Amino acid sequence: MKYIVGFSRLFVGVLFMFSGFVKLNDPVGFSYKLEEYFGVGVLNLEFLVPYALVLAIFIVIYELLLGLTLLIGYAPKFTRWSLLLMILFFTFLTFYSAYFNKVTDCGCFGDAIPLTPWQSFGKDVILLILILILFFNEKYLNPIFAKASLKWVVFAATITCLYFAYHVLMHLPAIDFRAYKIGTNIPEAISYPENAKKAVYEYEWTFDVNGSQETHITTGSYPEVAGEFIGVETRLIEEGYKPPIHDFALMKDGEDYTEELMQEDKLLIVVTYNLSKTEREGWPEIVSALQKASKQNFKIIGLTASGQKDISRIKSDFDLDFNFYFADETTIKTIVRANPGLVVLKKGTITNKLHWSDADEFQN
Repeated sequence: MKYIVGFSRLFVGVLFMFSGFVKLNDPVGFSYKLEEYFGVGVLNLEFLVPYALVLAIFIVIYELLLGLTLLIGYAPKFTRWSLLLMILFFTFLTFYSAYFNKVTDCGCFGDAIPLTPWQSFGKDVILLILILILFFNEKYLNPIFAKASLKWVVFAATITCLYFAYHVLMHLPAIDFRAYKIGTNIPEAISYPENAKKAVYEYEWTFDVNGSQETHITTGSYPEVAGEFIGVETRLIEEGYKPPIHDFALMKDGEDYTEELMQEDKLLIVVTYNLSKTEREGWPEIVSALQKASKQNFKIIGLTASGQKDISRIKSDFDLDFNFYFADETTIKTIVRANPGLVVLKKGTITNKLHWSDADEFQN
C-alpha cells in the first residue's frame, strides 16, 4: 500500500500542477470556458459570468497549489479533503457535460491537450480512484522537507503564481498552444491536403411502404425504395481530417475577403472581439502603434464581432480611419487574448502578436 500511495501521490500531484499551470498560462482562455459552463443551457449560472476571470485565476492557482502541497506533504488533511471535494465536483461536471453534450471541450488542460467530454470524464474517474486511495491513507503522506520550511515553499509558490497570472493578463500567454500562434501560415492551416481523410457518416432512411415504416441504412446514397420518404437521421461514424484552423474568415458587407487579405505583404489587424467590452485605456497605445505602422506602409484593418453602431462609435472616439471586418466572436477570442490586441501578418503568416499594453513594441 505504501508504494501504491506513493505512486498516487506523485501522479495526482504532478497532474494537478501541470493542469493548473497550463490554465494559469492562459487564464483569459479558461475564463471563456467557465463562461460556457455558466451559460444558459449548461449550469444556468449567468450571474457568475462577470466574475469568470477572477474565478478562473482563483481555481487554477488553487489547483496548482493543491498539487504542490500534496507532493511536499504540507497540510495533509486540508489537502486530501480539498482534492476529494474538487474531483467530486469536476467528475460530476464532466459527466453532466458529456452525457448531455453541453460543452464539447472541457478545458481541463487548456489548449495544450484538448479533451472530449467523455475523455475528460474518464480522466476524472481515474483521478477520483487515486485520490480516494490518498484520502484513506493519510499516514503515508509524510512531508519531504522540514515542517517549518513547508509553509514558506507554499508562500513562495503562491506569490509566483500571482505574479505570473498578472504578467500573462497584462501581456499574452507565455506559451501559445493555440492554432494562431506566431509562425502559423493561415492559408495553409485552413486548407485540406489532397489525401485528407474524409468523415464517414451513416444515414438511416425511413419510408412508408404500404402503410408500414421501413428503415434503410446507407453511407450516403439515397436508397431506391418503392415507398413514401418520411425522414432521415445522420450519424457520424468516423471523424475526418479537420484542419488546425477551420473557422477563420474576414467578412465585410457580406463578402469574404480572406484570400485577398492573406496576400498582403504587410498586414496589421487590430483585433477586438467585442467593442462594447473593449479596454478603452488600451486604445491610445493601439493608435500610437497604428501611426508607426502607417509610416511603414502597412495595410491596417480591424477585426470584430460587433455591429456597425459600436464600430462607428469607436472610430469616432479614437479617430480611426481603417475598415473593420467581421468574424465569429469565438474565433477572434482564440486569435489573441487581448481586447484590443494586434496581429501582424506577412502573406498570411503570423509574424507577431501583441497585447495592447505592449503595442509600443510594434515593429515591422
